[in-house]
Amino acid sequence: MTVINEQSRITLFFELRLEDGHVVDSNFDKTPATFTFGDGSLLPDFESVLLGLAVGEQREFIMTPEKAFGAHNPSNVQRIPRSQFAMDLEEGMVVSFADSAKNELPGVIREIDEHNVTVDFNHPLAGHALTYKIEIVAVEAA
Repeated sequence: MTVINEQSRITLFFELRLEDGHVVDSNFDKTPATFTFGDGSLLPDFESVLLGLAVGEQREFIMTPEKAFGAHNPSNVQRIPRSQFAMDLEEGMVVSFADSAKNELPGVIREIDEHNVTVDFNHPLAGHALTYKIEIVAVEAA
């Protein structure tokens, strides 16, 4: 029986839930996801849970914010003058910004007032413990 190792190509079903049970993402009713171990598409701590699993195995595990998308950092919430936006804005909208190195940096519009826009540059899942449910569909050599 082939088990997952650092040279595996893995196909799996997954479900991602917040602390309150809200399902953020799931592919159990869709096509399973395929990735190569260590290719950067998954969090390293998520991948480490998969080591040694075989086809048909299921697991449920919790990742703390520090092991998932980090703690919510208040310094990543910025107030920007409304005059710097040339578009119509709505709370909850994701807007793309450029950092000093010209890399794309998404921010979520949290609040809009007459003079300022509050933008949250934290990952939307930062600060949340996440529960993952997985089922291994296939394991092959990468």
